[in-house]
Amino acid sequence: MIGVGLVGYGYWGPNLARNFSARADCEIMAICDTDRGRAETAGKLYPRALVTDRFAELLDHRGIDAVLIATPVSSHFELARAALRAGKDVLVEKPLSGTVGEARELVEIAAQNSRIIAVDHTFLFTGAVQKIKEIVDSGELGEILYVDSVRINLGLFQNDVNVLYDLAPHDLSIMSYLISESPIAVSALGKSHTVNNIENVAYLHFEFASGLIAHFHLNWLAPVKIRRTLIGGTKKMIVYDDMEPSEKVKIYDKGIVMKGGDKESVYKVFVDYRVGDMVAPKLATREALAVEADEFIACIASRRRPVSDGEFGLKITRLLEAAQTSLNNGGQRVALEANQ
Repeated sequence: MIGVGLVGYGYWGPNLARNFSARADCEIMAICDTDRGRAETAGKLYPRALVTDRFAELLDHRGIDAVLIATPVSSHFELARAALRAGKDVLVEKPLSGTVGEARELVEIAAQNSRIIAVDHTFLFTGAVQKIKEIVDSGELGEILYVDSVRINLGLFQNDVNVLYDLAPHDLSIMSYLISESPIAVSALGKSHTVNNIENVAYLHFEFASGLIAHFHLNWLAPVKIRRTLIGGTKKMIVYDDMEPSEKVKIYDKGIVMKGGDKESVYKVFVDYRVGDMVAPKLATREALAVEADEFIACIASRRRPVSDGEFGLKITRLLEAAQTSLNNGGQRVALEANQ
């Protein structure tokens, strides 16, 4: 039996508690939240768990092997560092931390203490993304030419992070999971339409050495909720629409065929269109967070690295920080190191 402590019982914490408590080999031993109302709610749902507003009390609990952190981004570093130093394995809500320096330090502390650190990039565990990963790795799409994503809705406005740090981790984690190549540069534009100067609209553009480009549109101020990603390949293309109730992934046998001409005679080039079938593959429907809980607990038991481990979380934090640097400088192109 693996004992788990949860920090934060606000927006995402209840989902973590529900999924981890549903496992036969896992028990919620303690829940920490400074809000009295949320703490009382947690106590009623998990009467066997210690409910406290003191994080130190949770860390001192001898029955806790792993700590789940579902708190604002600004608190991730301090909480995760304390948990790792206390000898606990850690799963922290995305992103890993607010800065590259903090994220790197967490990875180093985890290694020094032989602890597992995982980042809650939940979309990697959805049936849709798992299927797309299978398709991309098979070569069915051919060479990937572009990734184009729209993730917009009305709210939920955050107080400590902008729309970039709130929504982009989803798309950046999916991109990094599907594509082994790392981007070489990023440009970002954004705007705040509120008095707190926190950007609520942003556009990110990533460049790759192969010629692949990736574009992300993020918006808290849209009248509709859209979660749609296009992946274009030389052979086939994918439309991933997370708002679709059933056929979330559609594979299109569509593209173009270049005929005639050469680089010196562009006017001689003719474009033909290839139009084939559309296929919507069957997807696993189990809740992604339940799949992620399975993987995290299995990693604790076997001491293996999670799919979304600290290094993966560090990579996403690097991309976020570079994008924020570009945004702060009016969209200036920011080069990325090759190992990112």
